[in-house]
Amino acid sequence: MATRRDSIWKSLDWATIIVYLLLIVCGWFSVCGASYDYGDRDFLDFSTRAGKQFVWIICSFGLGFVLLMLDDTLYDMFAYLIYIGLMLLLIVTIFIAPDTKGSRSWLILGPVSLQPAEFAKFATALVLAKYMSTYSFTLRNWKKVLMVAFLILFPMMLIILQRETGSALVYLAFFLMLYREGMPGVVLFSGICAVLYFVVGIRFAEECIADTPTPIGEFAVLQMVLLFAAGMVWVYEKRWVPVRNMLIGSVGGVLLAFIVSEYIVPFNLVWAQWGLCALAVGYLFYLFLSERRWSYLLIGLFAMGSIGFLYSSDYFFNKVLEPHQQVRIKVVLGMEEDLAGAGYNVNQSKIAIGSGGLTGKGFLNGTQTKLKYVPEQDTDFIFCTVGEEEGFVGSVFVLLLFLILILRLIALAERQQSPFGRVYGYSVLSIFLFHLFINIGMVLGLTPVIGIPLPFFSYGGSSLWGFTILLFIFLRIDAGRNRRLV
Repeated sequence: MATRRDSIWKSLDWATIIVYLLLIVCGWFSVCGASYDYGDRDFLDFSTRAGKQFVWIICSFGLGFVLLMLDDTLYDMFAYLIYIGLMLLLIVTIFIAPDTKGSRSWLILGPVSLQPAEFAKFATALVLAKYMSTYSFTLRNWKKVLMVAFLILFPMMLIILQRETGSALVYLAFFLMLYREGMPGVVLFSGICAVLYFVVGIRFAEECIADTPTPIGEFAVLQMVLLFAAGMVWVYEKRWVPVRNMLIGSVGGVLLAFIVSEYIVPFNLVWAQWGLCALAVGYLFYLFLSERRWSYLLIGLFAMGSIGFLYSSDYFFNKVLEPHQQVRIKVVLGMEEDLAGAGYNVNQSKIAIGSGGLTGKGFLNGTQTKLKYVPEQDTDFIFCTVGEEEGFVGSVFVLLLFLILILRLIALAERQQSPFGRVYGYSVLSIFLFHLFINIGMVLGLTPVIGIPLPFFSYGGSSLWGFTILLFIFLRIDAGRNRRLV
């Protein structure tokens, strides 16, 4: 047993552990700075946020040690039970959690509050790794793909029912792992198109082309659908004739409609585009029936789905999203400024980061954060504390630490000798990437404010423990990789 434990310590990736420790230390000092009140320098006072975070950190070290001491085969063996247990906990949380700032996602256990959604991430990563490492698994089998989608979307649905939309969106990060495991590129392309359609359609929905009654957003998205369909025909079939016909039809038809609208009878150009889209889809179905090439049918279905998404996204934005969520998206897209409302957090955060300059104002010397101008400055917006106190240099240092962590996770995932380890590793990587990009983008005003923490920095025991569990399970799996069969 002693020899085995010695081999575990020798095979651990200590570079990743060192980066983890550096991030933890930097995160704790950031919490100290963000929650500091003038005259109170007792950071280990357990009644303060800095003191409480210190306790969470010590507990996370113990948790990490326990995870490393467990046999790595246990994570494979009990993956389904862990997933079922966390899903049941999510369901229970919906009914017994108190209302906290509009959500029902926190369980109160005496003096401690825990958010099960943070722990469901590692459970989902484990169950995906377990399911996708079975001998017969392939992403070419639609039944298998549907099961994977269910395993991802089920916790998302439960978390949405807890009114934690931001935490639910994190689970979309698993699709990055699926792409690495062989998911067709068209699925990722469809996801990118969906984001593009939504942004363009919403951003320019109320602006019209010149003097016509044609909304720019709807017009631009429909034109993109026509051009994307022609481009996909070229990518998958490499045939110029159908591509030429589709390009001439889509571009020429729109130009003809514009001339008629401008010089004869003004009308909404979108009407003409509906006809062009119908012709394009009909043409693709004709090619499918005449040549028996499934790619034409799939491209036609892609075009129809894109059009359906355009009009359903408008309904989703106006009827499903809460008013404050709509305003947040409008602020990010530049449709509204609202510096006193939804845009206040982001505006104050940018002021704090900008005021830090090159080298920052120094530890505990930030004015924006010390005077509490930035709401949630020790949780979701904690990076503004780094920017104000440590400046550009400190911010770059923190981002470099995250970059090293990401690169190490890629290297560890690629060297796994089993599908289980590789899938779990890329799941961990995807979650960290999503949190990092969205949180930093949120603080800088580049992404909507959806309320997700910055790993190892944001105050809170649930998020810190959740990220620690994610990382250290992977480190333990990696340490035992040489005993696993391909």
